[in-house]
Amino acid sequence: MNQTKTCRSGILLLILLLAAMSIAGGCAAQSGGEKSAADQTNEGEDLLQESWVTREADPLSAEELSGDCLILVNKLHPVEKGEPDDLVYAPYYADRSGTYNRYIRKEACEAYGRLVEAAKTDGYDIRLTSAFRTYDVQKSYYDRYVQTKGQEWADKYSAKPGTSEHQTGLAIDVSSPSVNWELTDGFADTEEGRWLAAHCGEYGFIIRYPKGREEITGYSYEPWHIRYVGVAAAAEICGKDWTLEEYLANL
Repeated sequence: MNQTKTCRSGILLLILLLAAMSIAGGCAAQSGGEKSAADQTNEGEDLLQESWVTREADPLSAEELSGDCLILVNKLHPVEKGEPDDLVYAPYYADRSGTYNRYIRKEACEAYGRLVEAAKTDGYDIRLTSAFRTYDVQKSYYDRYVQTKGQEWADKYSAKPGTSEHQTGLAIDVSSPSVNWELTDGFADTEEGRWLAAHCGEYGFIIRYPKGREEITGYSYEPWHIRYVGVAAAAEICGKDWTLEEYLANL
């Protein structure tokens, strides 16, 4: 009788052990199948290292400015002097903005209008302060910064002519009355800035130069600088906490 009890106890322990292993294995499989945002960010950075995105490129032609909204323009990927052929005058601009830089490419402009109207519905006033800039205007900005603040400062906070996203007609600097329409890091801490960061992807925009990603983008944090990439790309970039460079490296 004692041997029978011992046998049954052994079988019961074996069954419990197998059940526990099965549950643990299922949890591990489920955990392994779902990547966290941090894992996705690291994956994007890893693939970026071997990508064309990190290699210096010949300047894009002026004609390419009128092409895909995923065009990449930065310090490694310049563009020749020229402008897109579908620029339109943007609505919803701050009075302090100059009339010469209120233009955006047509598709981006329509999306920008929807974004501003949605913000207004939620009680926030977000408007353009600067959008398209010509090669020559960017040159004047950069040269002035070099003269007044020095080469190092200019290279960190401004763009040499031909390396500014503003020349694509897809980049917009926005602000709000809560910071007196200034372009300042403090905009990120305003209700308008938080709304923009949370909702810009719904309209095809991304915060182009996020905090802590300066080594990838080449530029300092700019919570006011949004870039149109289209709704599908924006959803993936925002969802995976990527930069445009990381997204393009993973295509």
